[in-house]
Amino acid sequence: MGFARACSVALVGVEGVVVEVQADLEPGIAAFALVGLPDKSLTESRDRVRAAVVNSGADWPQKKLTVGLSPASVPKGGSGFDLAVACAVLGAAERVDPRAIADLVLIGELGLDGRVRPVRGVLPAVLAAAEAGYHNVVVPEQTAGEAALVPGVSVLGVRSLRQLIAVLNDEPVPVEEPVTDGPDPILAGLALPGAGLGTGLVSGPADQPDLADVAGQHAARTALEVAAAGGHHLLLSGPPGAGKTMLAERLTGILPPLTRRESLEVTAVHSVAGILPPGQPLVRTAPYCAPHHSATMPALVGGGNGLPRPGAVSLAHRGILFLDEAPEFPVKVLDALRQPLESGYVVVARSGGVVRLPARFLMILAANPCPCGRHTSDGTGCECAPAIVRRYQSRLSGPLLDRVDLRVRVEPVNRADLMGRGGRGEPSATVADRVHQARERAAHRLRDTPWTMNNEIPGHELRTRWPVAPGALSAPERDLERGLLTARGLDRVLRVAWTIADLTGRDRPRNEDVALALELRTGVPRGATRPTGGDTP
Repeated sequence: MGFARACSVALVGVEGVVVEVQADLEPGIAAFALVGLPDKSLTESRDRVRAAVVNSGADWPQKKLTVGLSPASVPKGGSGFDLAVACAVLGAAERVDPRAIADLVLIGELGLDGRVRPVRGVLPAVLAAAEAGYHNVVVPEQTAGEAALVPGVSVLGVRSLRQLIAVLNDEPVPVEEPVTDGPDPILAGLALPGAGLGTGLVSGPADQPDLADVAGQHAARTALEVAAAGGHHLLLSGPPGAGKTMLAERLTGILPPLTRRESLEVTAVHSVAGILPPGQPLVRTAPYCAPHHSATMPALVGGGNGLPRPGAVSLAHRGILFLDEAPEFPVKVLDALRQPLESGYVVVARSGGVVRLPARFLMILAANPCPCGRHTSDGTGCECAPAIVRRYQSRLSGPLLDRVDLRVRVEPVNRADLMGRGGRGEPSATVADRVHQARERAAHRLRDTPWTMNNEIPGHELRTRWPVAPGALSAPERDLERGLLTARGLDRVLRVAWTIADLTGRDRPRNEDVALALELRTGVPRGATRPTGGDTP
């Protein structure tokens, strides 16, 4: 009788659970049983592992073989357990030393020829192994850079099972030639079907559109800068062709780079989703996700068969979720955003299990005022009946809009601005510098708290620990008493006022800062001045 064990990791959402893979050999009719709550893809690993072991030059044990995955109560799926199962079987057959694999975490899929194929979710899997106290990890060579992002873990990247057997037995490592002609079929394991190239990710700064391309739109540019500095949600409403989408696409160019912690969070989500660019193991820029208005509830908040997968709100974590033509989205899908907008995460419950996915994003909504897009306050130029206009605008529910800090009307661009006669707008680099300084001021003020940006501070803490200038809140308090502003709305006006004060370099918000925050919140002019330099001649 032979027994050996190795370790692997089961992913539940973007969180990992270390799984002990045990192999037991007993005399009897040759059979292979896999137990421990495996799914269909994991059950099929029996045939993959047997073929990979034989084609790697090792003998398959002709005994009764039982492989157990512990803890048995955790659902396990995917092909990432292949490498651990193969090593446990070889250890039980004494082809490798069982002591050499007892505390080794192995992650990877096996091809029938013995090559090790990459799998999704390597980063969160290695993070879970490190938190559980494991220090040695074996992964496919293509994902070794991703696994090496975790500090304190020794990573071994292998191309084939033959190489791993040689390393474990202290034998000369055979040379495995990589694929050089044409596309490498092994990399196909890193992409989710239907995920699309570049979903949720942006390229380097050289490929990002510049804010200087936007003609006019001074109020919208100010709102965009405030949104980037404080992480405030933004609604851009206006006729078609006014530049709403153009503005939203340039928001990534003024956001600061992700911190190390934020980069690891974003990389973990995108690794599970299978959309990490090849050769770029760490995401350093804020993601940008713009789903089509036909997106379903699982596509937006997460879901799918079995254990839920990350949706658009998680792919936009620490970045931007842009919903163009927002009233065209299903109402139930839009209202599903209300909880993650407040909590910063989404809990998805399905028959296969319950997972908690990160979803702290900056939401940008773009909407036409009516189906024809030409509705104005005086009603001129619009062909829609009043009832149709009300029905169209009500598709953005009151509870959802109450969570949107900034609401700006984007007017059509005039001829002078379009032809460049009104002055050229500031480039993204100039605005990004102000945003970076504002975030540093906020981070310095919040250095002894669990928050880093103004939009994260609870209203009670903001009102009691950081008071504004005397009398600065008189206007929003009057709106609160009249029912024009909710208690949540008052807190959000206060957060925006602090962001405006950070942009202008003030130690606390004054009357003009609160007035501008209230104007950006309600859309009603308050005679406030803009904190930015506007346009340069």
